[in-house]
Amino acid sequence: MGSIFPYHAVMRSVDDIIALLGGPEAAARRCGIGTEAVRKWRQARSIPPRHWPAILAATGLTLGDVVGSSAAGPDAIATTLVDLPEAPEASGPEQAASAGSEARGARAYDSSARGRGPDPQWRGPQREDSSTIHPPHGATACLVLSDGSVLWGRGFGAPATTIGEICFNTGMTGYQETLTDPSYAAQIITFTFPHIGNVGANGEDMEATSPFARGLVVKHDPTGPSNWRASRHLEDWLKSHGVPGIAGIDTRALTVRIREGVPPAGGPPNGVLCFPSDGRFDLAALRAQAANWPGLEGLDLAREVSCRQPYSWSESRWAWPDGFGRQVGPEYRVVAVDYGAKRNILRCLAAAGCEVMVVPATATADEILRHRPDGVFLSNGPGDPAATGVHAVPVIRDLLERRVPIFGICLGHQLLALALGARTYKLGRGHRGANQPVKDLASGRVEITSQNHGFAVDEATLPARARATHVSLFDGSNEGLAATDLPAFSVQYHPEASPGPSDSHHLFHRFVTMMEARASCRTGPSDACAAPSASP
Repeated sequence: MGSIFPYHAVMRSVDDIIALLGGPEAAARRCGIGTEAVRKWRQARSIPPRHWPAILAATGLTLGDVVGSSAAGPDAIATTLVDLPEAPEASGPEQAASAGSEARGARAYDSSARGRGPDPQWRGPQREDSSTIHPPHGATACLVLSDGSVLWGRGFGAPATTIGEICFNTGMTGYQETLTDPSYAAQIITFTFPHIGNVGANGEDMEATSPFARGLVVKHDPTGPSNWRASRHLEDWLKSHGVPGIAGIDTRALTVRIREGVPPAGGPPNGVLCFPSDGRFDLAALRAQAANWPGLEGLDLAREVSCRQPYSWSESRWAWPDGFGRQVGPEYRVVAVDYGAKRNILRCLAAAGCEVMVVPATATADEILRHRPDGVFLSNGPGDPAATGVHAVPVIRDLLERRVPIFGICLGHQLLALALGARTYKLGRGHRGANQPVKDLASGRVEITSQNHGFAVDEATLPARARATHVSLFDGSNEGLAATDLPAFSVQYHPEASPGPSDSHHLFHRFVTMMEARASCRTGPSDACAAPSASP
């Protein structure tokens, strides 16, 4: 396996290193981590670079002792762990430039990947100022990270160059829904599941009219479709929408890198995916683009992905054998504020008995109330909630003051929290996948949920008028809240799934129950509104 990142290879297995440290418990103690983290070293077959100073100090090894060693035997791995802060010594300026490039340009292609043509090989060091870079044999695309790392692979989809935050998604199904989720705007998705493309693409599994992810990273070349619903090959679908991809990447190692964060600030890396039609790579320019892209913090992407005009929605959830249904007898009218709404959320609202009117993210409270809603839904969406909150929070506060029932999902959850007085923050790695466990604090029930978010609500900042209702069993972050004195609640995860499990569909019916309570409040005795209706 070739080096994934610009570090020198260490020919010692992870098990060797753990043994030198005195076993898993001793390794955890020396590195200031838990034994579960050591288990993940073995699972990922790599150790995060931040632990190497402690490892070298504890074992007495030096970089010279371990670089190039073959003592680990036949099952040793080329562990891409040792971050050398400076290039090797060289006798002259030309040799120094070459050595520095070699330290930064180690082969970034997974030689175990299957696909078209021979595996690319690293052709050796190249000058940083060269405008014409010759990629490894067989490589037609590269992924350049914000720290200068270069990962070579095979391009597929549309030849293009795109930039975004590099994230990973652990879902085993639903890649088409994932790529078309507006919450992935300005992101390049690394799929940890290796079999991408096996169900092809079709016209129904679209969460928006077109993909919002800027690119995708996979281990193997997309396979041909083998599903009765497929209408075209994934690669053809990507080409038609102008989305590039790169295959042949060691996605396990890349995922570890994303999860551990990029120094010095940490967090997921930004990157440029380059699949040029002419086969020419200007690595110096690509590295500059990746390093200078500002990232998602401070970006109001909801304004960019939102609809421009209000529209009505009546399509309901898909069911065998008829496909999508249609809501023809709605009982309640819901205005959905589109911060990047997924279609299946709108379908779930319709299936729950709602007439849905979708309005732009910039709609004012008066424009929303003009539709005389029984409730207001705050949708998911991309970007920094604090940036979107500049125009969204005053509107939500106005609706709260009028006691309009409110239900929020994902970005809508974060915006409701901001409107109630809490704060949000950027997660170090984000939650993206269809297997995320969440605990309902009221019932104790654990649900497996679908998630896609890089920001979270700071639970410690929730005011007295709001309480936490759900918690992530992965990292303890907030996953839900409810107002204590108002008909408003929200969740961080995606109860509509698509893709993902259906454990949380009941939340749409909770929203309907809240609207029913408000209707009773209007027509019943004066004390019918005494109790808040956001509680489960």
